[in-house]
Amino acid sequence: MELKSRFDHFNFNVLNLQKSMAFYEKALGLKEVRRKEASDGSFILVYLGDGTTGFTLELTWLRDRHEPYNLGDLEYHLCMRVEGDYDQWREYHREMGCICYENHDMGLYFISDPDGYWIEILPLKK
Repeated sequence: MELKSRFDHFNFNVLNLQKSMAFYEKALGLKEVRRKEASDGSFILVYLGDGTTGFTLELTWLRDRHEPYNLGDLEYHLCMRVEGDYDQWREYHREMGCICYENHDMGLYFISDPDGYWIEILPLKK
């Protein structure tokens, strides 16, 4: 049997769903493509898409969660490739105050979302 699979989505649990959705739209242009809400109001899942690929970022909000999530040593991250002038993107994120790490030798940087998750920003490969 040949095993085949494909990426579908990645999840971040968030404390403030509206704040996180606004961040991802402003910082990266991601928009809601679907959502699922528990009938008892205990959770909301919002899937954000880039409008180009089928991959989505799932934001999970849990009604009863009030303390920040333990993100460990942040030895993981989501990576996004951005179109256009990479230096303009970096300056835009710098103005937003969300750059949390830059590696000038490798030509990359990371931004941090409202819950502290890191997103690597790379230029679009041609």
